[in-house]
Amino acid sequence: MKQQIQTIRYQILGYAILFLVGIIMTPNPLAKPLPLDPFLNRAAAYKAVLTIPPFEKTPEAIAQTVEEIIASTQAAGDAIAAQRAGQPTFNTVIRALDDLHFQFAQVQRRINLIKETSPDPELRLAATAAIKKLADWLVGFSYREDIYQAIEAYASTNPALDGEAAKFYHETLRDYKRMGFGLPKAQRDELEALKKELSLLGTDFRSNITNATAALVFSRAELDGVPESFLNQDGVKTGEDAYTIMANITWHFQTVMSYAKPEETRKKLFYTRFTLAKEENIPLIEKIISLRQTIASKLGYASWADYGIETKMAKNEKTVRGFLENLIQALQPKLDAELAQLKALKAQETGETNPEILFWDWRYYREQLIKTQYAVDTEALRVYFSYDQTLAGMFSIYETVFGIKIQQVENPDPWYKDVTLHLVSDAETGAPLGLVFLDMFPRPGKFNHFAQFGIVPGKRLADGRYQRPTVALVCNFPPASGDLPALLTYERVETLFHEFGHCLHSLLTQADFSAFSCTSVPRDFVEVPSQILEYWLENQAVLDTFATDYRDPSQKFPPDALARIIASNRATVGLHYRRQLVFGMIDIAFHGPADRPLDVIRDSNHFFKDVFIPVPDDTSFITYFGHFVGYDAGYYGYAWADVIAADLAMQFETSALGFLNPVLGRRLRDEIFAPGDSRDVNESIRAFLGRDYRFEPFLQRMGVQ
Repeated sequence: MKQQIQTIRYQILGYAILFLVGIIMTPNPLAKPLPLDPFLNRAAAYKAVLTIPPFEKTPEAIAQTVEEIIASTQAAGDAIAAQRAGQPTFNTVIRALDDLHFQFAQVQRRINLIKETSPDPELRLAATAAIKKLADWLVGFSYREDIYQAIEAYASTNPALDGEAAKFYHETLRDYKRMGFGLPKAQRDELEALKKELSLLGTDFRSNITNATAALVFSRAELDGVPESFLNQDGVKTGEDAYTIMANITWHFQTVMSYAKPEETRKKLFYTRFTLAKEENIPLIEKIISLRQTIASKLGYASWADYGIETKMAKNEKTVRGFLENLIQALQPKLDAELAQLKALKAQETGETNPEILFWDWRYYREQLIKTQYAVDTEALRVYFSYDQTLAGMFSIYETVFGIKIQQVENPDPWYKDVTLHLVSDAETGAPLGLVFLDMFPRPGKFNHFAQFGIVPGKRLADGRYQRPTVALVCNFPPASGDLPALLTYERVETLFHEFGHCLHSLLTQADFSAFSCTSVPRDFVEVPSQILEYWLENQAVLDTFATDYRDPSQKFPPDALARIIASNRATVGLHYRRQLVFGMIDIAFHGPADRPLDVIRDSNHFFKDVFIPVPDDTSFITYFGHFVGYDAGYYGYAWADVIAADLAMQFETSALGFLNPVLGRRLRDEIFAPGDSRDVNESIRAFLGRDYRFEPFLQRMGVQ
């Protein structure tokens, strides 16, 4: 009875909050940017610090910044090392390490963002060289014996710590052990050299992907079926009957692969995309895998996967492999049924009696399936998702759910003309929570996918103030063209909600140590706060707050269309997840125990055949797979996080206030987003759910028993 009364109280409180914030939202186009200075000044009243990064404008400025941060970090390291001969304390040794890495990270992340977004090729080259230098130097710095001795000296005092401080202390000791401290110095020196080489190779691998471009020119007939709205985009129509498709631009690739009726067009574009950076990256991949395995062996691990997964939720390679294989098996009937439907559509269109679904077919025939059997016209529904309206609507939804306010402010130093800056603050108190840059449309030389880039981490400073985070959201949405505004597909709206979820994960942080703040959580948990937010778009009440026809705002997104989208997503869930699981299996196979010499092209292509759809032997997906560096032995985390996110989302779905529930939203903010890694993420999950997470909601969503 007491629990029922408490539930009723929460519901009443929720309805009151919804009334106050105005649940019936009518988002307007983004308002004129507000002056930034008053917000910077106001932060002091909340013992907070907001930071606009000082982006370097010349190669010389980048080089100078690198020298300065190396010198200051070296000096900070010397001060820590000096504690071994004195009376080391938590603040002078352990917290000082976090302070040091906090300062270094700001420079490293800022220059990395320049590398990925600057329109100036010379600046990108200088930033690439700087990232290599910083990464190489940091590896050497991490192996300083005198700093480790200072940590040991502090450990010998048997400190009594609790909470976040205890976690940071114990994980600092763990991480030094994982670097090889405890081994003879000669072996540590060898590990240091190997890690430096690995870091440089990883930077080159990612740069090769960013720099790989490929323009294909097609006639209108060769692009039969591709929407006119795409073909009329600036830069696409390049002649009287000439259309230039950039294989390296994801939305170009996906649009043509989904709509182009001529198979030869799709095949040609597929081959181009699946051989990007091939010659440059094959030798790098081979060397990177070899180095990773060598490092793991020298540290006493059976494989790089066991080494990398040790600090994640899954803990070891065996658990991950079992997770992936079980999910692959569970999805086999779904995939078989879905491929049979695609084959039937291909037979109907081509007249073949027993056609094979080739890799350049599946997106096209999936789109045909969605259109013919579920009456979902992806292209036609874009009119409900103009970029400005969708962005404003997403902001309003997140404001309601999380109790925040998002305001566009003047951008004092944009690295490109259309980059905007937004302040996120607490709706109740007005306290600033952080800043986010939005760089949302493609251009030459820019990072070609969708991601949040951290710039300034969150951290409790020595004087008690809190450094609020600054992040950037870098995307490649189709831009406006002529009189037509930028229009998003439903799938790209999901991408927007997902990626801004990463931003919120950063900006809502409350962790004291920068090592635990923002998205610095186990890699198999990091997608949870963003993947859960994709569920909001399956709710009509949510869509009704912003999804209106840009030509006639009185026309809201049709409920029957949403029902068909959800049904079509369920109908093709086998294709979606089995494709994701290919990547996970390639990743874990390349980094697990090796039982034979590795052939990166042969072995990665083998998994496409076994798990999804075969690819030709002479293609090389793996050379353009950016997650190979950064998500190594961790790509399984997307599916792993999906399991957790499904359970969290179900709490909203079954609540009286649904997905616009501000009470549950505040709990999600406080228990999942804000803690970061300041406590075990399993504790955060239990704090939100009141129990451990379950697998069943995920399987239920997929329609799999």
